[in-house]
Amino acid sequence: QVQLVESGGGLVQPGGSLRLSCVASRHIFSFATMGWYRQTPGKQRELVAKITSGGTAIYADSMRGRFTISRDIPKNMVYLQMNSLKPEDTAAYYCNAWIDNTNYWGQGTQVTVSS
Repeated sequence: QVQLVESGGGLVQPGGSLRLSCVASRHIFSFATMGWYRQTPGKQRELVAKITSGGTAIYADSMRGRFTISRDIPKNMVYLQMNSLKPEDTAAYYCNAWIDNTNYWGQGTQVTVSS
């Protein structure tokens, strides 16, 4: 079992930036793929970015170049730096850990991009 807790969401103007953080309850990065997903009402949860246990970052096409996923292994932290935010980036963002074919999710943090 692992618990994930996100933080850093909020209201930001178009073109602005936010950094989301996710802390894991134990050391898992050596064997887990960590990711960020987002979801809007009525739509399926979609991948934003993920980082493998080996440190390879993978991005959804629409986020590549604007978003950056990173991790701090000693702190059990995963980050999502979001730049050049657009209104269509408004969503609940969820931290995910993929371990042994099992998904673990955080409770989500809301990001609203609006003027």
